[in-house]
Amino acid sequence: MSAVLIHPSALVHPKAKLGVGVSVGPFSVIGEHVEIGDRTEIASHVSITGHTRIGEDNRFFSYGAIGGEPQDKKYKGEPTRLEIGDRNTIREFCTFNCGTVQDGGITRLGNDNWIMAYVHLAHDCLVGNNTIFANNAQLAGHVHVGDWAILGGFTVVHQFVRIGAHSMTAMGTILLQDLPPYVTASGNTAQAHGINSEGLKRRGFSAEAISAIRRAYKTLYKSGLRLEEAQAAIAAEGLPELALLADFLADGGRGIVR
Repeated sequence: MSAVLIHPSALVHPKAKLGVGVSVGPFSVIGEHVEIGDRTEIASHVSITGHTRIGEDNRFFSYGAIGGEPQDKKYKGEPTRLEIGDRNTIREFCTFNCGTVQDGGITRLGNDNWIMAYVHLAHDCLVGNNTIFANNAQLAGHVHVGDWAILGGFTVVHQFVRIGAHSMTAMGTILLQDLPPYVTASGNTAQAHGINSEGLKRRGFSAEAISAIRRAYKTLYKSGLRLEEAQAAIAAEGLPELALLADFLADGGRGIVR
């Protein structure tokens, strides 16, 4: 098994827990309450602080600020957390904050996510697996992002917004309301523009499933039905691919992008 590799200029607190094969680059700082899983690579000038737990096989590029205090005036120093899963790529200048006690006390990033430069995850954000956040995507507090979502560069998301699985935003999108699963959106403020059919094909969705999702989109956006009526009609289809959409709509929230 490989030893931990810590550059002589790095500052690693003696109580930090580093797994097998972890590497820490020049001038990086690892705080007292940090746990880092096996084979994770920390480049130069990365700060990882707070009560932060990181899984295995992650890559952190330079100048990230990971696990900092939430940017919330109500925060009084409570030991809230940041959790990061496995096999994530986190590029330069990203900022991830810990949670607040006003929510669940945790900010979480799942597995296999591709996070490009200058991305911000505010306090209490919950991000799933296999997402892509392009440069400068910015999430305010309490945002939830489903698996396989793609956020275009400079997408800005209002607090408490939900972003559904397999959805996609264009560059410069401003999301003030929830974006349902499978839906693509763009603009300031965001408007819906069909489904993410190409992404669904790449992920192995059948032609029949994609056709059903396209019909559900028309029910939701083109039929003239009220949201509750559209949700009920989609749920009545009884298809597993549509259950994800129907359940998302049933949960309510800030209203959806229309």
